[in-house]
This record gives sequence, structure tokens and C-alpha cells, in this order.
Amino acid sequence: MPRVLLLMTVTSYRAGAFLDAARSLGVPVVVGSDREQALAPLHPDGHLTLDFADEPRAVSDIAAFAKARPLDAVIAADDDGVILAARAAEVLGLAHAPVAAVRAARSKLASRKTFARAGLPTPRFEAVPVMADPVSLARRAAYPCVLKPLHLAASRGVIRANEPKELIAAFTRIAALLRQPGTAAAGEEERTILVEDYIPGIEVAVEGIVTAGRLRVLAVFDKPDPLEGPYFEETIYVTPSRLSTEQQEAVTAATRLAVAALGITHGPVHAEVRVEGDRAWPLEIAPRSIGGLCSKALRFGDRVSLEELILRHALGIDVSGLAREPRAAGVMMIPIPRAGTLAEVQGIESARGVPGVEDVRITIPIGQEVVPLPEGSRYLGFVFARAGSPADVERALREAHTLLSFEIAAPPHAVAGR
Repeated sequence: MPRVLLLMTVTSYRAGAFLDAARSLGVPVVVGSDREQALAPLHPDGHLTLDFADEPRAVSDIAAFAKARPLDAVIAADDDGVILAARAAEVLGLAHAPVAAVRAARSKLASRKTFARAGLPTPRFEAVPVMADPVSLARRAAYPCVLKPLHLAASRGVIRANEPKELIAAFTRIAALLRQPGTAAAGEEERTILVEDYIPGIEVAVEGIVTAGRLRVLAVFDKPDPLEGPYFEETIYVTPSRLSTEQQEAVTAATRLAVAALGITHGPVHAEVRVEGDRAWPLEIAPRSIGGLCSKALRFGDRVSLEELILRHALGIDVSGLAREPRAAGVMMIPIPRAGTLAEVQGIESARGVPGVEDVRITIPIGQEVVPLPEGSRYLGFVFARAGSPADVERALREAHTLLSFEIAAPPHAVAGR
């Protein structure tokens, strides 16, 4: 029986969905995580405690494990494990995307350089060390511009600046974020901020799977809330897209060219694309599937989950016949309105009662600290809906959100400072 290694960190939302998919297929799963205690409730076929920051050692540990218990696929649940998954699969002789391609996709700077060399629409950009003088940078920058760390995901640390004063403030804020425990890293790229021209237009997300270098688009998600800054907090995803046929073709073409330019030849991809008129700008190509619990918005064939589709593909099972369900679907990532401690949540059952809403999941426990963007990396939870049209899905998500209320107590330092 085939065995899969699932790589994830303790902060992953995705473990349950992948394990459910594996059980549905009857496939044993070995979980490779950064903390052993995170594995206890999952009851996998086996487990490995791995140091994700020490790739050579982690690959060696995986290879040693595989000698005794052979593995047939290595899958990363989130960004943190994609490079390790590619390296381990390479050593084990399993299907994988090239390590160099995955590394390039994980770096916003390397991606920008790759897209520019390939002739894809690319904004002007500059990589600036965090120790640089932001005042000098502000004098030479073009406006509006966007500043972002090179490796953080989920729009964390991404800030728009419209004039020099805003750039200086944004640069200082991102530099402070990169020095925070758990975020700071020793590599040169992790101590670098990317400054690039702001791209106007609307933004969509593309979910795809790559087989032998050929991208198959599984879904295109509209993001109906404007993403114009100063922060770029994603809230609602709805599919199928309401873009024109020509615009959707441009999005698909741009995604295919970006995937090919990076050299990704195998596995899931999640792309972010800006559309301005009939022109599509690839922003990022992540070598993994959609994050958080958002994959619950996707079903294929006879209620096959995205995670099951990915597992089948990783094991060499043909998934070309699995098409997304015909009904419109969507998810709302519930934003954190302010910093503090989550004290109470009300209205969950009322929100679940909205026609079209399938579920409401609050993912941050009561009593836990919450941090909004651009420093934060989590959402309060997720709302899921299905309906006959994208417009009906969007309405259901927005109505459900209005019925939810969150009491967030002020952080201790704010109380003390009154």
C-alpha cells in the first residue's frame, strides 16, 4: 500500500483536511512536523519530528525513515515545507518540482527577476536591505509603490505607500516585523525588503495542478473586495470568476507562462494575478495549494476534496477527469479588526442559518491574542457558502459576517497606557 509523507508545522490549518483525504483513499500518512506534541491527536501511520530550518538534516532524517518504511510521495501542507518536500522527494526519487524552481517561487525577488527575464508583465522593483536609509529610498522611489518582505505569506508585511512619508513609515514597520521572534532569519533575503511599483486593477487567485510541466487550472477565484492598500488583507474568495472570457483567458495564460518561467513541473500551485483591462500581471506563484481552510470551498467530481485530488496526483493517479462542481462556492476569511485578546464571539448560529452558508468556523480560541495585518498572519475564522451564482455566494458570505460579533479586549500595554 502506498505511503505519503505530509510535511507541516504546528501552526498549519491543513493537517485535518489532508488526513481526512488520506483516510478516504485508504492511504497511510506519515506526518513530519516541527513539534512532536502536535502529532498526538492525529493518529497517523507514523511521525517524524523535523527541524525545518536545517534542511540537510531533515532530508537525512526523512531518507533514513524511508529506508525502513518506504514513501511514495512527499507533500507540503504549507509554505514552510515546500522546499524540504522538493529536496526529500528528489533524494527519494519521487515525483516532484525541481528544488531550484520551488526556491525561486518562494522568493518574491527571485520570482520578479524570473518573470522579467521571461518577458512577463513585471512592475519596476528594487531589493533594499533592512539596514538601508529609508529617507534616501523615499527620495528616489516612484509612487504609488508597494513594500513587502521576500518570504512572508498571506499579505503579511505588505504595505502601499503613496508618498515619501508613507514609505518611510512602511519601511520602518516592515523592518521591525522582520526582527520579531519567529519571523527574523539569518539569510540575506530574509533581511531584505522588496519595493515595487503598485499595479492597479482587480486581483484574482488561481488554483492549479501541474503534471509533466503542464498546468491545469482547477478554479479561478474572484476577490470582490478591493485590494488597493494601504494593507492587502484578503477577505472573500468566490468561484467561478465573473471576469469576462477574455480576462479569464489572460489570467490563465499569464499563470501558465509564470509557472513555466519558474520551472515548476509537478504538483499544486496557487497563483495571485492582477488584471488591468485585458492585461494580466502574475504577482506570485506559490508551489502549494490554497492556504488556511479555504480549500473547503472547492469540490471535484463526486465531492472529492482538493486535498484528495492532490494526494491522488502525488501518487500518480489520473485526476484529469475530476472537474470542479458546477455550483458557485466561496469562502470569507474573517479579518481581525484590531489587536487585543479575543474575549467572546456571538452570532455563530445565526450566521450558519443564512441561506447558502454551509459552515462558520472560528479558528482562534477565546483568550488568545489576535494581531491584525500587516503584522498578523491569521484570521478569526472562515465562513463557507454555496449557491446558484457567484453573486448569491457573495451575498451570503457578507450577510453571515454582519451577524457575527467579536469582543476583543485591549492588549495589556494599551490599558496601562490610558
